[in-house]
Amino acid sequence: MQNPYNTDLDRNPANHQPLTPLTFLERAASVFPDHTAIIHGPLRRSYAEFYARSRRLASALAKNGIGRGDTVSVLLPNTPAMLECHYGVPMCGAVLHSINTRLDAAIIAFQLDHAMSKIVIVDREFMPLMQEALALATVKPVLIQYDDPEYDGAPTDFEAADYEVFLTRGNPNFVWLMPEDEWDAISINYTSGTTGDPKGVVSHHRGAYLLAQGNALTTSMQKHAVYLWTLPMFHCNGWCFPWTLSAIIGTHVCLRQVRAEPIWNALADEGVTHLCGAPIVMSLMISAPDTVKRDLDRTVQFFTAAAPPPEKLLADMRDAGFDVTHLYGLTETYGPAVVNDWHENWSDLLRAEQAALKSRQGVRYLALEQLDVLDPETMRPVPRDGETIGEVMFRGNVVMKGYFRNPKATQEAFEGGWFHSGDLGVMHPDGYIQLKDRSKDVIISGGENISSIEVEEALYGHPAVAVVAVVAMPHEKWGETPCAFVELAPGQSADADTLHAWCRDKLASYKVPRKFVFVPIPRTSTGKIQKFVLREQAKGLADR
Repeated sequence: MQNPYNTDLDRNPANHQPLTPLTFLERAASVFPDHTAIIHGPLRRSYAEFYARSRRLASALAKNGIGRGDTVSVLLPNTPAMLECHYGVPMCGAVLHSINTRLDAAIIAFQLDHAMSKIVIVDREFMPLMQEALALATVKPVLIQYDDPEYDGAPTDFEAADYEVFLTRGNPNFVWLMPEDEWDAISINYTSGTTGDPKGVVSHHRGAYLLAQGNALTTSMQKHAVYLWTLPMFHCNGWCFPWTLSAIIGTHVCLRQVRAEPIWNALADEGVTHLCGAPIVMSLMISAPDTVKRDLDRTVQFFTAAAPPPEKLLADMRDAGFDVTHLYGLTETYGPAVVNDWHENWSDLLRAEQAALKSRQGVRYLALEQLDVLDPETMRPVPRDGETIGEVMFRGNVVMKGYFRNPKATQEAFEGGWFHSGDLGVMHPDGYIQLKDRSKDVIISGGENISSIEVEEALYGHPAVAVVAVVAMPHEKWGETPCAFVELAPGQSADADTLHAWCRDKLASYKVPRKFVFVPIPRTSTGKIQKFVLREQAKGLADR
């Protein structure tokens, strides 16, 4: 029988519009045009100016032939230009590709080629890195350089268009493009390539709209909140907070470098109410000299992800005036889609008990429809006992479209109608999940994912290395760092300093193992390396 409520009641422009976070900026500029949208050093930029500059960017891109489905790549720190790109690029129908500024040239070249980049916007500091990447890449995009007034480094003499001049070619009243469908891509972000080449995670307008609002609801961000950018915007589009702040007509406080003194100054002088970051950011703040720290007249909300913060760090943060909330998510879920929602009566528990509760990842965001821990073989939920390990899986509108130009990986990720996170965890009786291990042995150091395989491959290139296994070693500051267990080849010799120097030539600095252990590596009867044994050994080494 046909549903009578569907008869003669069709979608039309009056009752159905594609969801997109781009409308948040238009509304903010219309309702609060004079409210401060962006602070960057002495710069103060209103929502009217923010909107006009974003439209100029969209218009200038369109005049350069950029349209629906084209990729615009950016290599930028947390600057006003990065915020403008989060609106201006999709406003002309293009897809934003934010590049991790800590990557090496070869990986950047791979991303540019895979994403088929047509224009690249680069901060002056990173222009030499981009030039190195472009020399390796096949694509030949138009190059635009952004000169941040807060950067005091040496000038560059590479041939590139100037960002501000480029904007003058655009129309501040440009009639920007709504997505044809809210399923249209808004951004592509690349995974860290822990099992081979990085995968391009495609996000859509609908998901970005929903998670941006979900951020505000989940974190109880009030209207006109002030947000400090300690989280890199190249991480999952800054967890969608570039769009969230427009929804609540908040203020972005940009921070080019994550350093203790500017963080504390911004907290005190700009009235910051919220910030995000890995535990390393908290450690940086708490370990700052007393001469740098500032007294705060309010409680500041701090949202952290990655490895759970140590109990002492949580206590120090609370004493310093911060309320820390643990979030969890992946690039494939637009950033955080799980929150450790705090119960009021938990605050009456002992600190050790509170720390144990805070170390759990938590429950689903309002914008996520389903979250569970399943047996990946049977696809059935594991017992809710806090002990039985399964795989954390997601379902909902804030799950990626899929992996760009990689149907095999997309199919595998969505096997059984769930997104397989690859993270192993348990479900507690109260419905809160907790991660217990990471499949594929990913090491999370200072919020950055490190592939153990990549580090092992670099070490295998050394003639003295016969067998190597790299695992995570706990670290008070970084959360985790790589620890390499090495068996030397017969007749060969090498020490830790030699292998450390070797890795520094092959890898980004944060990927280089901090400890090398020369021992026979434990194996199973079939010859498989027992990494779980090595992880336990690394825990013991971390205490030395």
